[in-house]
Amino acid sequence: MNRNLMLFGGVAALYIATGFLLSWNVSLNILNIGILSAIMALGVNMQWGYAGLFSTGIVGSVALGGLAVVIVSGAPVPEAFAAGGWRLIFSFVVAVAVIAVSVLAWKRLPKGRARAWIVAALLIGGFFLYRAIFDPASEAIEAFNPATVGNIGGFGLNSIWAWPVGGLFAAIAAWAIGKTALGLRSDYLAIATLGIAEIVITALKSEDWMARGVKNFIHLPRPWPVPYEVDLQKQQGFLDFCKNWGLDPVSASTVGVKLLYALMFGAVLLGLIWLLERALNSPWGRMMRAIRDNEISAAAMGKDVTRQHLLVFILGSAVVGLAGAMLTSMEGQLVPGVYSPLRFTFLIWIMVIVGGSGSNWGAVLGGLLIGWLWLIVDNAGPLVMGAVTAGMADGPMKSHLLDVALQMRLLSLGVVLLVVMRFSPKGLLPEK
Repeated sequence: MNRNLMLFGGVAALYIATGFLLSWNVSLNILNIGILSAIMALGVNMQWGYAGLFSTGIVGSVALGGLAVVIVSGAPVPEAFAAGGWRLIFSFVVAVAVIAVSVLAWKRLPKGRARAWIVAALLIGGFFLYRAIFDPASEAIEAFNPATVGNIGGFGLNSIWAWPVGGLFAAIAAWAIGKTALGLRSDYLAIATLGIAEIVITALKSEDWMARGVKNFIHLPRPWPVPYEVDLQKQQGFLDFCKNWGLDPVSASTVGVKLLYALMFGAVLLGLIWLLERALNSPWGRMMRAIRDNEISAAAMGKDVTRQHLLVFILGSAVVGLAGAMLTSMEGQLVPGVYSPLRFTFLIWIMVIVGGSGSNWGAVLGGLLIGWLWLIVDNAGPLVMGAVTAGMADGPMKSHLLDVALQMRLLSLGVVLLVVMRFSPKGLLPEK
């Protein structure tokens, strides 16, 4: 317990020092990203720490969470929906019906070459039928005012409702992935999930009708009850508060908004920790760890290993999708280009490894620590390198060092990971 308190106290000291040395605006911004990263790490820890499932498709779940915000809280576009919305929905119904009929035919027809030809004909014919409906509908939607809209639009709801929807989207995708890929060996599962995640990102970038593609979707509303800084600066009560305390209204409004985000995200994180700790220490949690340690023995004891793997894979992906929706609602925009495996897959894995695989509190500690390091080096790296090269004469070496200052984050992460693996191979807060 003393070790846990010391480690979390040390991380808290890092954020406090950032506030004093840089600014509280920067510190709170890093804290919010750190909390969201900790939530993502909890989802990955469920898959790997509980069940031993090695998934590298985390970025896909994060992106689906962001897409949920666009669909739930994006501004409605009635003209675009009238142009092709119902045809688009009908094309999806056709696609689902074709898949369902193909699966039914595969199960009901007797084994043999005839069954394979019939199912292949159903899938190929259904694909062309689907595209015959889908393509004109999507083109009609994208043709409406493509410079500013060009998408089907959303429901215009508050983005806080998109948080659970983001988890739902990621869970549905995880179910589809799990049904096809969870039977693979761990290394093949990693390759499959990474490929499927890249398909999700490519679809976000390519399908303009969905979320404007690479043109980005901006002006998403903030979640209730977070105000806009401009609106806050117009409230007399807030101005009086700033005057009484000698604060600058602009800076105070920015810090206040980020602090409110931190409280909301922190409440979600604590709620998840409470649920996951209860789950981990329940009979279900003990069963999952038994499956992780020895699948053959667990199966011999009557446990349905495949079903439990699918369940924990879905739950972990849902938690990651929830965090992805929270991130997009805070940023107020969906930019598909930011969803890179480095940031939203391998960095999350580093958080789980450094914190301690199988430990919920370890995942939180890793998320807060690595999240702080990832962003503080981005802010402080150029300052440190500028101080180091201050006495150097202008020339190629000085220019090169200043140019690579932003890459110090990769070096720092590598050093931290090596040090932790050397002196604490099971992580800072290992599983008991």
